[in-house]
Amino acid sequence: MPIRGILWDIDDTLFDYTGSDRAGAMRHIEAEMLLDRHPSPEAALGRWQEVMEEQFARFLSGELGFLEHRRERARGFLGTPLTDEEADAWFGRYVALYEQAWTLFPDAVPALDALTPGYRHGALSNSSTPNQERKLRRLGIRDRFEVLLCADELGHAKPAPEAFRAGCDAMGLPPAEVAYVGDRHDIDARAADDAGLRGIWIDRTWGHHPGSRGPGGTSHPGPAAAGVRRITGLAELPGLLAALL
Repeated sequence: MPIRGILWDIDDTLFDYTGSDRAGAMRHIEAEMLLDRHPSPEAALGRWQEVMEEQFARFLSGELGFLEHRRERARGFLGTPLTDEEADAWFGRYVALYEQAWTLFPDAVPALDALTPGYRHGALSNSSTPNQERKLRRLGIRDRFEVLLCADELGHAKPAPEAFRAGCDAMGLPPAEVAYVGDRHDIDARAADDAGLRGIWIDRTWGHHPGSRGPGGTSHPGPAAAGVRRITGLAELPGLLAALL
C-alpha cells in the first residue's frame, strides 16, 4: 500500500531538543552558581542528562506525572530536599532559559513544505500534551499536524504498539498506510514497524550536529539498527516515502 500519512516524532526529529536543552541547562547551571560543584562544564551537563533520563523513565512508566518528574529532576540534580514549590521555582528558571534556546532543525520546515501536498501529517510524542502543544505553536508548526498525541493522555508510550496505532486511528488511516519518523532506531523506527507502520529512523548523529544525541559522526549505524530504514537528513525523506509501495 502507498503511504498516505506521516506520524512525526517531535524532539530531536523536528525540534532540536538536545541542543536547546544543553544551551538552557548550561545557562541555568551558571546562573544558579552550580558550575563549581562539577569537575567541568561537560561533567555538569552529563549529570543533568543522567538525572533527566532517570526521571523521564519514571514518567514514561506511569510512576510520575509530568510535573512530578520535573520536580524530581530538580531534587536529583541538586541532591537537596526541596518542597514542591521550591522545586517548581528552580525548574521553572531552567525552563525559561531552555525556551529561549528553542529551535527547529534547519531541514524541518523544508521537509514539511515538500511533503504537505502529498501526505497527511500527525505528531506522536512520549512527552506531555500541553508541553508539546505549546512548543509546536511557539515554533510556528502546530497547524501542520491534524493530530497531536502524547504519552500522558494516551496512557501508552512508545515503543508500545498501542501508541502508534492510536496515532493511526486518530488520522483514520490503517497502519500500513502510515510512516513514522523518529530519531531513535529502537523505540521509534523498529517499534513502528512492529506495530504495522513503516518506521523510519533519522540518524542525526551522521552530520556531526553539535546538539545531536549520542556521539557525533557515527559512520555505521551498528548491528542493533540492522534492517531499519535510515536517513541522515529530512531532505532524503520524500524519496524514501515514494519508494514505499
